[in-house]
Amino acid sequence: MESLTTRQMIIISLFTSLTAGLAVVTRLSAGIIPFSLLPMMAMLAGHVLGARLGALSMLLYLILGLIGLPVFASPPFGGLTYFFQPSFGFLIGFIFCACIGGWITSRKADRLERYLLANLAGIIVINLFGLTHLWFLFNFILGQQKALGEILKIGLFPFLLSDLFKGIIACFLGFNINKRIKLY
Repeated sequence: MESLTTRQMIIISLFTSLTAGLAVVTRLSAGIIPFSLLPMMAMLAGHVLGARLGALSMLLYLILGLIGLPVFASPPFGGLTYFFQPSFGFLIGFIFCACIGGWITSRKADRLERYLLANLAGIIVINLFGLTHLWFLFNFILGQQKALGEILKIGLFPFLLSDLFKGIIACFLGFNINKRIKLY
């Protein structure tokens, strides 16, 4: 694995800071899974930074939260106990969303359809990790038996339309940013 340049470290840090700031600003929801603009940031990280750097920016965000910085969207806002929060799996999904999104768009970055495909794949990946963690948490950690349908009602259905809308916004932002500047 090649080492990161100073420029790449700054870009990763900037994107991680934007992600953390957006999480703090959107601390508004009271449901089991909070509404968040972070899926859009994960998609943008892949588009703008590429697969490797985008995934690293999302990984850095997760690490900062797990070491205790209050960067997550719902209480306790940080620390290792966040692993037991219903939304933790979605955070892991952000890393893979950025990686897959960056990989797909790097193939033909001049095609808007690639960004739409990348975001659709990213939404699927985020939900795959998030819903799996949610199911595991309820059924094995909390001891509350939840069927797949109940898990989907909690973690997927309320957010699907908004995630698709965030994906469309990220698609146009990423496409236009990459037309003007190339960060990776």
